[in-house]
Amino acid sequence: MNIYFVCTGNTCRSPMAAAILKSRNLQRVEVKSAGIYAMPGSPMSHNTQSVLKEQQIDYDHTAQNVRLEDLQWANLILTMTNGHKEALLQVFPQVADKTFTFKEYVSENDNLDVFDPFGGDTSTYRATFQELSKLMDALEKKILEE
Repeated sequence: MNIYFVCTGNTCRSPMAAAILKSRNLQRVEVKSAGIYAMPGSPMSHNTQSVLKEQQIDYDHTAQNVRLEDLQWANLILTMTNGHKEALLQVFPQVADKTFTFKEYVSENDNLDVFDPFGGDTSTYRATFQELSKLMDALEKKILEE
C-alpha cells in the first residue's frame, strides 16, 4: 500500500506522520509526504527534527509540493485537515475516492483536523507527535486487517 500524507508546508505534520509510519517497518507499505503550499527543498522544522530525534526516529526529508505523479502512485491520500482535503480535491478531483483527512480515515471524530504545531515550542510539537502516533496506531490496525 502506498500512503501519501499531505499538509500545508511539508515541514511539520506530514513529514512527522511519514517518519512515524516508516519507523514502524510495515511490510508492503510505502510512504511519501508533500505540502499544498510547500517551499520545495526546505528542511523539516527544527522542532519536528528534535521531537523525532527524542523518539529515536531517524528520517531524512526535504519539503516538496503535491505532485500529480505522487497522487497517482498513492493508494491512500491522508490530509492533515479538511481544508487540505478540499484544496487538493479542487485541483485534483480525480483522486477523491482515495483522499481522506487522517482522522476521517481512522476514526469517527467530529474534529477532522490534526493540530498544526507550526511556530510553537517543542512541547507543542510533542503534542502533535502524540496525536499522530495515536492516529498511526489506528491506521496500522486498519492496514493489518485488510
